[in-house]
Amino acid sequence: MAVGDEIAPFTRETGFANWNRYAAVNDEFVPIHMDDEAGRAAGYPTAFGMGHMQWAYLHNALRGFVGDDGAIVALSCQFRGANTKGMTVTAKGVVTTVDEAAGTATLDVWTEDQDGNKLAPGTAVVRLP
Repeated sequence: MAVGDEIAPFTRETGFANWNRYAAVNDEFVPIHMDDEAGRAAGYPTAFGMGHMQWAYLHNALRGFVGDDGAIVALSCQFRGANTKGMTVTAKGVVTTVDEAAGTATLDVWTEDQDGNKLAPGTAVVRLP
């Protein structure tokens, strides 16, 4: 692993089917996530997905990167853009530092929409296997 290495992207098309499953697990049946009119009333073109779902996409991408024997030590992100119905959201990341003595790497991570607009930029630290 080296600085500049990119993780494999994790991509999902967002919409009611995904949001309903996520809402069921997290008891998050909030109108802005389920009803287009409520989403429009909040200033968006449609209902929009839960911010923490984007955080979960980052976790999925990182888990694929470190494998079963690695660990996600830390992950933080800022929710800067909503994932609206029908949007394609991709979690990505790039290694920014490697600490061989500690066996860890730091990455810039983010989710982005199909046009490349960053929705949830952040940072992660992973322990390598």
